[in-house]
Amino acid sequence: MFMDLPESSAGLLAEPRAGDNSPPQTVSELAGALKRTVETAFGRVRVRGEISGWKRHSSGHCYFSLKDENACLDAVIWRTGASTLAFRPEDGAEVIATGKLTTYPGRSKYQIVIDRMELAGEGALMALLDKRRRALAAEGLFDAGRKRRLPFLPRIIGVVTSPTGAVIRDILHRLEDRCPTHVIVWPVPVQGEGASARIAAAIRGFANFEPRPDLLIVARGGGSIEDLWAFNEEEVVRAAAESPIPLISAVGHETDTTLIDHASDLRAPTPTAAAELAVPVRAELMAQLDELMARKRRCLTRRAELARERLALTTCRWPSSETLLATRGQRLDEVGERLPRALAARTGHARADMNLVASRLRPELIQHKVHRLSDKLAAAWKMAELVHPERPLSRGFVRVTDRSGRTLTHAADARAARDLSLHFGDGLVEATAGASPQPPPKVERKPSRPYVAPQPGLFDSED
Repeated sequence: MFMDLPESSAGLLAEPRAGDNSPPQTVSELAGALKRTVETAFGRVRVRGEISGWKRHSSGHCYFSLKDENACLDAVIWRTGASTLAFRPEDGAEVIATGKLTTYPGRSKYQIVIDRMELAGEGALMALLDKRRRALAAEGLFDAGRKRRLPFLPRIIGVVTSPTGAVIRDILHRLEDRCPTHVIVWPVPVQGEGASARIAAAIRGFANFEPRPDLLIVARGGGSIEDLWAFNEEEVVRAAAESPIPLISAVGHETDTTLIDHASDLRAPTPTAAAELAVPVRAELMAQLDELMARKRRCLTRRAELARERLALTTCRWPSSETLLATRGQRLDEVGERLPRALAARTGHARADMNLVASRLRPELIQHKVHRLSDKLAAAWKMAELVHPERPLSRGFVRVTDRSGRTLTHAADARAARDLSLHFGDGLVEATAGASPQPPPKVERKPSRPYVAPQPGLFDSED
């Protein structure tokens, strides 16, 4: 039993005092005693509250608080327990947590270690779903502008669904009936632990698959909101929105709606309807092609008929060939009649002109002209002989030129040129103007061009 002692009785050192009936405990001993007391008194408990401050550590452990309007309780989920959660916890979600109440001596606080956590009823589940929908819509993942047109006739279709069950059989059967197409199935669990991660991985995996599908179908049969919850998970919705391949969501029945329906390019009410939306009916396509071919033939036939009618209407207005050629034929006949007369007249004129010229071409007249022209030529040749520059050289004259061959007629020009050439009748002598007399060098004589006397009788005609 402890007794209150006056403050003045406190000393510097701890000493046993009268009435002390227990030894002092360490902090660890007291914390351990508290821990054992709490765990023994409460054991396993179930707590209902709202998640606040959700945080997943890199180690995999999750730390958060459960609160209501009056109190707050720290909570922790170890990594092994976090991997078994059927939904992704978020702040504001109302849950019922089952676990063991304990203390954390390191911070002098108590907490609940949760091994199972569920949403507190369908109302809480719908509230979480609506909150997540509004958050993703605010990011623009559900915008109509992101929707893409589906390929008209996909060659390869990728299907993300469970490999066992009626869904895949219904899809394959309907595709076979409408238009046989190559189908690649990526098997995934469609509910339960880890389903959302597998579904998101399959959607992203098809983007790098070879051969790459032209269209994706994510399908699942009907079920409760808990059964379809994997398709409401954020990672699945984001994978569908980011898929580079056009995607049809076919989750549940017509009345079921999941968040992947908003992120996909097209929502189908059922998996069978998804197969119908994916491909057209081959028989209808063939019938449509036949109809188009028939329409084309009718159009071509009608056009040919119209062209034939236009040609007939045009040609009936044309004049006949006889009418077109009648005037030219008449002119041809007239020219044919005038041609012989014109040729005869032309021939007569030519004959008269020839007779007129022939009278001027008598031999005696031609001979007289030749003699007269020969006399004129002889006289001109004699005159040329008299004025030839080489003619006086034979009589002792000399022609003086410079070395370039220019004739010099003045003494001043000779002195200026200095080097001279003296042309004699029988040769050439080189000289220098104003130089003292020297013995003439031996110069090779260059014969001048001989003078040829004209022959007066060259052009005389014979009698």
